[in-house]
Amino acid sequence: MSLGQKETRDGFPHLVDVETRWADNDIYGHINNATYYAYFDTVVNDYLIERGGLDIVAGPVIGVAVETMCRFRESVAYPETIEIGLSVGKLGNSSVRYDLAVFRKGPADGTGLAVASGHFVHVFVDRASNKPVPVPAAIRAALEHLKI
Repeated sequence: MSLGQKETRDGFPHLVDVETRWADNDIYGHINNATYYAYFDTVVNDYLIERGGLDIVAGPVIGVAVETMCRFRESVAYPETIEIGLSVGKLGNSSVRYDLAVFRKGPADGTGLAVASGHFVHVFVDRASNKPVPVPAAIRAALEHLKI
């Protein structure tokens, strides 16, 4: 399923509520575009830590972001609560492309179009050598649950 087809909550097996913060707003009164990338990064890494056992402090393997993209459709602003949807678009040997979407907090029935959507690519590397390695088994298993 392509990201263009994933415009509602039902296209994302993992949804996380995010409370916007006062500091997220820019001078124009809406969430700054760069902040969406921080939301994406947080949701992805929380999932990897909680479900995949990623040890960000001392683990031998880490995920390095090599590509990010976000398409904005509507503005959101503090003090809104938003939902970030997460799915896996492609799972390779040493990399993964996460598909993400931002929704206004609303019905959990899959309705409501994304106000922003994008992707985030991680390459898993050996912490010491910074060379690509296969996605660790526990992380791969967790990521399989996010495939649509």
